[in-house]
Amino acid sequence: MNFIGGDGGDDGDDKEKAEEEERERQEAIREAEDRRKEKHRKMEEEREKMRQDIRDKYNIKKKEEIVEAAPQEEPNPLMRKKKTPEELAAEAEQEELDDFTKLKNQIETQVNELKTQIEGKCVMQ
Repeated sequence: MNFIGGDGGDDGDDKEKAEEEERERQEAIREAEDRRKEKHRKMEEEREKMRQDIRDKYNIKKKEEIVEAAPQEEPNPLMRKKKTPEELAAEAEQEELDDFTKLKNQIETQVNELKTQIEGKCVMQ
């Protein structure tokens, strides 16, 4: 009779139970996330319907969007492709350019183009 140590078989059962509980927990989290996404998708559809009703009422045309209607999400955001330092620098540069800076750069480009055209037409003697 060995009462002190127990039978020793409970460790395997406890481990299996813990693994099963963890799988169930992960599945419950996935299901909750899916329900949340579906809820938000439906809410956005309702909002878009209301927006379209307003556009129709006031004869407003919808702005064309370049962004895809339903962007593809990667299965695991932790496994996405890491950005290179060049890509990060380019993004930072784009963020620094506000509307006024963009407008200024556009005007400077147009002025330089006009200057080049005028210099090409005018010949100094």
